Amino acid sequence: MRKTWRLLAVSLAVGAVAAGAAACGSSSSSSGSSSGSTTSGSSSVLVGAGSTFVAPLVSQWEAAYVKTPAAVTITYGAVGSGGGVDAVTARSVDFGASDAPLTSDQVTACKSCVQIPWALGATTVDYNVKGAPNNLKLTGKVLADIFLGNIKQWNDPAIAALNPGVNLPSTHITPIYRSDGSGTSFVFTDYLSSVDPDWASKVGTSTQPTFPVGTGAEHSSGVIAAMQATDGGITYAETSYIAADNLDYALIQNAAGQYPKPTNSAVLAAAAVGTTRSDGTIKLVDPPASASAAYPLASYTYVIVPESSPKASTLRAFITWAISSAGQSLGEPIGYPPLPANVVSSNAMLIAKIK
Repeated sequence: MRKTWRLLAVSLAVGAVAAGAAACGSSSSSSGSSSGSTTSGSSSVLVGAGSTFVAPLVSQWEAAYVKTPAAVTITYGAVGSGGGVDAVTARSVDFGASDAPLTSDQVTACKSCVQIPWALGATTVDYNVKGAPNNLKLTGKVLADIFLGNIKQWNDPAIAALNPGVNLPSTHITPIYRSDGSGTSFVFTDYLSSVDPDWASKVGTSTQPTFPVGTGAEHSSGVIAAMQATDGGITYAETSYIAADNLDYALIQNAAGQYPKPTNSAVLAAAAVGTTRSDGTIKLVDPPASASAAYPLASYTYVIVPESSPKASTLRAFITWAISSAGQSLGEPIGYPPLPANVVSSNAMLIAKIK
């Protein structure tokens, strides 16, 4: 039932975006109230939906790609990774986007879809605590205990020990999590499962986990708004929100015992030691201690495309441009470092499968 309602909501949002593109040729990332298939029709328009993590970068691509010689309009609905997977599986969009790799069931349901890493970024842990400074230090274990409900106040001894000399308030901690199917939730819970056995056994890794405490909100914008309205709130979202909303964010200890900021160089340091999963996707969270400068919550985000599409040539051209230096350079100022050369090279073989 949850998936049925989610797919209906995605169809409504994507239909409105597609209708707007057809009417005026302009791009949009907003939701609306009409529905319909978008995988047929003009090859001068591509419609996608999914990850909110990559939405700021896709917005840059939308504005730039229509001005290239290709003159193709890209429209994108930031409905969450789960919604994007549902939409491309239903073929109601030309492409989906997800920060979480497809599960085996999703691979089967999507019927010959290819998932291509097209952007690289970081998930940050953001908080709103009156009287506390920016860049409090947290370990993965402490972060897991906060979201498990074991640590309930900001002046808890476990937090105080990591931040000597900081006068922490006794404010109650309110964890705020994504209630929709979210690739950012996948990255966050994948990290916590990697560093804390208690979290791994009680909650695990999922795009829509059952958080034991806290309050939920839809989309990254929703959890950020809820956090900003809650003294003591803590949440997780993509790096771009820090500058856009002037947020306080935690420094998370990596396996080397360091507390790197989520800079482009720290994300690239994690990418340099990423491990390839059995499905060909790449895990970056909790990089080894040998990567002392690596940010511990880095991740790839994927574009998901049917191998058979009526807009195959248009999709191949757009994705090839997006992963090129021209497309990747648009992400660097907003927290998306360029893809490593070896990933770009392997992507070419994946893109060639779209026919």
